[in-house]
Amino acid sequence: MQDAAPRLRSLVEQLLGAPLPLRVRAWDGSEAGPPAAPVLVFRNRRALRRLLWKPGELGLARAWVAGDLGIEGDLYTALDLLSGLVWERAEDARGPVAALRDPEVRAAVRGLVRMAGSPLPPAPPAEEVRRRRHLHTRRSDRRAISHHYDVGNDFYEIVLGPSMVYSCAYWEEGGTLEEAQRDKLELVCRKLALEPGRRLLDVGCGWGSMALHAARDHGVRVVGVTLSQEQAAYARKRVADEGLTDRVEIRVQDYRDVTDGPYDAVSSIGMAEHVGAERYLEYAEVLGALLEPGGRLLNHQIARRPERDESSYSVDEFIDAYVFPDGELAPLGTTVTQLERAGFEVRDVEALREHYALTLRRWVANLEAGWPRAVRLTGAGRARVWRLYMAASAVAFERNQIGVNQVLAVKTSGGTGGSGMPLRARTWN
Repeated sequence: MQDAAPRLRSLVEQLLGAPLPLRVRAWDGSEAGPPAAPVLVFRNRRALRRLLWKPGELGLARAWVAGDLGIEGDLYTALDLLSGLVWERAEDARGPVAALRDPEVRAAVRGLVRMAGSPLPPAPPAEEVRRRRHLHTRRSDRRAISHHYDVGNDFYEIVLGPSMVYSCAYWEEGGTLEEAQRDKLELVCRKLALEPGRRLLDVGCGWGSMALHAARDHGVRVVGVTLSQEQAAYARKRVADEGLTDRVEIRVQDYRDVTDGPYDAVSSIGMAEHVGAERYLEYAEVLGALLEPGGRLLNHQIARRPERDESSYSVDEFIDAYVFPDGELAPLGTTVTQLERAGFEVRDVEALREHYALTLRRWVANLEAGWPRAVRLTGAGRARVWRLYMAASAVAFERNQIGVNQVLAVKTSGGTGGSGMPLRARTWN
């Protein structure tokens, strides 16, 4: 008798105390739920065991990465529905101990345990990083960056496309991803007032796109630093291919070890998320010390919403275990405060939240179009990590659960307070 799906769906709804908005297909081929909804596919009983042993986001992620759990239909719709059911309800949940005092909840859990079979917890997928304390030492930062960025340049070419820019693009209606990324780089250059003869430090330079754009289109001399050996090798080849070795230097170097200032400008695009709360003031002070008086910093950074009690903030389990080990997000206000504490004057903040959602959807489309090759390059588990991470992030930006901002700050001149900024700053010249 094929009845696992209706039983599973009924027990899950009993446990959640709410209807499950997705259709369910179980390992025996049975289905239950709204006919038009995306289908949550339990390919085996192990998927259920993963959720029972680690309820919530990490259990779902492990089942997805291992291939035990899948989604058929529109992935974004499914994630949006799950976000509203699981993550938002979790904020108001009574907690596992209180919930288990409810006889109906205990009965539902017992029913799910019987369906799951073996009492032993499945091993985490090989792609999961062993959890550790967030130290943000030079060694731990190198290890975390290597996990995320040394997946292979060929893989990133599939996802990012020809621009090889791994940060939020700047969109106009009808534009391509490459055009939007070029416009973002140009926006950064204009905010930093780059012009021939000036010197730029690009912190977390990635595959060199910002450094190349600034040197080629604005005539500046650029030092780009990254902790990724693979990124540096790729960026150096691009620099050589464009004949810009006299203007662009790519280093494998921690930003804390840069000693050849002063610079006229610093760009930090999608790098500060790796710094960590305990190190953020140091990060801002180091960059400030590397700038000339009147020099500008463009800090492009993802932000989370502030907690009522900031001490209760915890790093996202899935992203910490599979995507950005040791990455931390801060509220925009915290970032601005730390920059000001380091002596910067914040002159402009531009929110690009919707732009990042659009960017992520294009990256997911690129990955899906190149799926067979991506799996050959990285393995099915790693490819599934990236598809889930980028699609879920797009939904989070669309739902205003996270944002991204460009903060322009200036190191004012000595005791005079001179900023060198135009009276109408939005002209960016």
